[in-house]
Amino acid sequence: MSAAVAWDVAPAPVRMPVRPVRPQLVSVPTGEDVVIRPAAPLRLTRAGRLAITVSVAVAAVVLAISLLSGGASAAVIDHSTTVQTGQTLSEVAAAQLPQLPVTEAVARIQVANDLTGSDVHAGQTLLIPAAG
Repeated sequence: MSAAVAWDVAPAPVRMPVRPVRPQLVSVPTGEDVVIRPAAPLRLTRAGRLAITVSVAVAAVVLAISLLSGGASAAVIDHSTTVQTGQTLSEVAAAQLPQLPVTEAVARIQVANDLTGSDVHAGQTLLIPAAG
């Protein structure tokens, strides 16, 4: 013996689209009738707290790196000299810092004077860093 099940499948009723409700005009008080409400307290979400924490941490790291690297690379200026006609930067370095190799002396003079190359001209005053 077999059993059969019959489902009564009726089509769903057709719904008519509902017209959107139009906003209504509201009377807003003006002048002395206005009630001043205190502002709602600021609420930070977990993502907001994380963003603030990361920003502060990055700023602290950048500040620490800039303070630590700025003091270590600052050259102590010993004296200054004026470039003579026909003199090159390597000649000035060899004459003013004889205890150092010429390449190192040139590099120190370039850093102390913010020079991007080895070009100097007659009459230019160069700061000479301490050798030690």
